[in-house]
Amino acid sequence: MDFNAAAILPTTDAAGDELKRRHRRRLCRRCCCACLLVALILGVTVLALSLTVFRVRDPTTRLVSSRVISFALGPGPGFQFNLTMLLTVGVHNPNRASFSYASGSAELWYRGVTVGVAGIDPGRIPSRGDGTMELVMTVLSGSFGAELPQLIKDMQAGAVPLDASARVPGKVGLLGGAIKLRAVAYSDCHVIFGVPEMKVRSQVCWDHTKL
Repeated sequence: MDFNAAAILPTTDAAGDELKRRHRRRLCRRCCCACLLVALILGVTVLALSLTVFRVRDPTTRLVSSRVISFALGPGPGFQFNLTMLLTVGVHNPNRASFSYASGSAELWYRGVTVGVAGIDPGRIPSRGDGTMELVMTVLSGSFGAELPQLIKDMQAGAVPLDASARVPGKVGLLGGAIKLRAVAYSDCHVIFGVPEMKVRSQVCWDHTKL
């Protein structure tokens, strides 16, 4: 009977198991290092894209045209009127992402008093492109309240100062729409409306987008 061979076999098996364990540990360490490296590269890439391609820049808006659809004087005593206007607003999107928006709203103020409200229909503005929004704004003389005498003075002077704001919720589409982020576009404008010509004489707008 070969007792030496029987004594050596367990030693050989133990050494082989130890080699396998060491090999597995090396593979595990390599896999962990590879995963860490990939995560680091992805993190740096996302950071670079967020600072360049994915960084949302504020759009710019301007009132392209304003047209009076109807103007009617009220039958009652005093100065009463009903004014309906069609406003066309141009929007420039400087981002590499398109902006699809749902129904929005716009408000018109005269010396701190809300005098008109308009809805904004859904639409889409392409990436690095331009789009237009049309708003039907109705203004009633009764909305001016105590400011109505001052309005008459401004109209007689030929210029009416107005403030307008718009809020448009939507989604920013990145990578051809593969990634969509919720965003809200805001626009606040100060407008001087010329009475004789019934058009906007001057305007200054402040635009910003919030994700």
